[in-house]
Amino acid sequence: MAETRYKNTQELVTMETLKGQRQKTAVAIAYNPGEAAPKIIATGKGHLAEKIIEKAKEENIPFYRDDKLAKTLSKLEIGDMIPPELYEVVAEILVFVDDMERMREKIK
Repeated sequence: MAETRYKNTQELVTMETLKGQRQKTAVAIAYNPGEAAPKIIATGKGHLAEKIIEKAKEENIPFYRDDKLAKTLSKLEIGDMIPPELYEVVAEILVFVDDMERMREKIK
């Protein structure tokens, strides 16, 4: 049953994208070791999302594409901490980004 639901969800996302109904979403998160959890520092859809992505590229801030997570995080307000149910997935992304930055430093 869950597998069928997953396939249907994927089809709906594809259809929305093809019809141009889905806007690009961008959410910037930051984590400082002294804080309880990562927090939202920017969020936007459409043109604002494009601006957030553009700024990240200018500042060499790595980004990670995950449509479902971006949609979930975009419901939070700037300054909100990531909810506990997302700690694991956000931690995995932060570790991935950290690993990528270390690899980039080795190449230099």
